[in-house]
Amino acid sequence: MRILTVHNYYQQPGGEEQIWSTESALLESYGHEVLRYTLDNHDIKGMNPLLLAKNTVWNSRAYRDLRSLIRDQKPQIAHFHNTFPLISPSAYHAVKDEGIPVVKTLHNYRLLCPNALFFREGKVCEDCLGKPFPLPGIIHACYRGSKYNSAMVATTMSLHSLLGTWTQVVDVFIAYSKFAMDKFVEGGIPAEKLAFKTNFLHPAPQPGEGKGGYGVFVGRLSVEKGLGVMLDAWRQLGGKVPLKIVGDGPMRGLVTEAIKEMPEIEWMGRIPLEQVYEVMGNAAFFVFPSEWYETFGRVAIEAFAKGTPVVASNIGAISELIDHERTGLLFNPSDPTDLAAKINWLLANPDALSKMRQEVRAEFEAKYTAADNYKRLMEIYESALSQKISDGCLIKIAN
Repeated sequence: MRILTVHNYYQQPGGEEQIWSTESALLESYGHEVLRYTLDNHDIKGMNPLLLAKNTVWNSRAYRDLRSLIRDQKPQIAHFHNTFPLISPSAYHAVKDEGIPVVKTLHNYRLLCPNALFFREGKVCEDCLGKPFPLPGIIHACYRGSKYNSAMVATTMSLHSLLGTWTQVVDVFIAYSKFAMDKFVEGGIPAEKLAFKTNFLHPAPQPGEGKGGYGVFVGRLSVEKGLGVMLDAWRQLGGKVPLKIVGDGPMRGLVTEAIKEMPEIEWMGRIPLEQVYEVMGNAAFFVFPSEWYETFGRVAIEAFAKGTPVVASNIGAISELIDHERTGLLFNPSDPTDLAAKINWLLANPDALSKMRQEVRAEFEAKYTAADNYKRLMEIYESALSQKISDGCLIKIAN
């Protein structure tokens, strides 16, 4: 199969880039030809704001380039990841106008929320969910703290809802959790267009031994990721267990200040994936304190692959990933006291922690391998190609 993949790089690389790259490599490993159409948000620097606003809503050049690419290379299907903001939703129309099935992976809530997170002022916010025009997102300057930029995003959302981009142009949306599927249906995406598929790792790392005696956090240093909650929990733990923090982001200053107060915390910054896996595998447990509705949580299955139990917020899709007291522990979201209590329980129950290490690796091998994921992805592609996505025909793939 010849597959066109479309992705708009972010200025700060993250999970979406990893998923797009890994999935493309997986398809190639099975003999498919993968065509990549990409733009990079680093090109925004110095761009005229009016041109950027126009391209965010409808990029005519991307529309023409994609139609030309399809006519020249003749892919059988197109799989979209991110199009925001440079590629724009015009790309979906370009593919559809060439008669190619359109598959879109839902990495975040960009279609329903101006900041894509359902998170505002330190808490979950659904004020724009289901609204024809997301005015609250503009009023509260939800995108990058700017009413102008928020209006640009809100206009894009509303215009493409009116154009039927999400209901008529995209053939299949891939969601990584049942929680996310429900939110998108609530926001107006037809249920029959939603397909469930888990995430995966390729190649899968070997499990570690967990003998490092520390907790680890890997992710963006930002408020929605629960960084403040985790640091408050460590204050309550009073130096009982070291913490390694891997990643970077706007809250790096909070981390550096916390280290002055709590020397048991080590900030490692951005490190290569191989080193991330090593740190994960040696950790006693992984901390996943997110406060927003994660659509999946790839870092959790990375921890599973390394045999490292996960202590996670009981919110959104994370609740589906963690089997409480078997593959980890769930704590009340945004509650540092409960997080500290769960970590204290793990420290006091080494036998339970050791058993969890076996369970999480078994969970990974049962649900998140590349071979199983490839099979599921092919089911979705074949369904789109055969145009069998119809009323009442929801692709259900067991979690």
